Amino acid sequence: MQPLKEGEDYYLNEQGLMVFTAKYHLKRGYCCQSGCRHCPYGFKKKQAAQQNKRG
Repeated sequence: MQPLKEGEDYYLNEQGLMVFTAKYHLKRGYCCQSGCRHCPYGFKKKQAAQQNKRG
C-alpha cells in the first residue's frame, strides 16, 4: 500500500488524533466495523450494538 497523504487519506482533529477519510476507506476496500467517522460503507456502531442486544 502507498504511503498515506495528509488531507487526502487522513487529517488530524482538534485533539491531534488521526482521522481517516472516506477516500482512504474506499482505497482500503472493506469496512472494519469500528464505527469510523467517515465510513463510506454505512456502518453505524450504535445500530450494530442495538442489533446484537436483540439477538
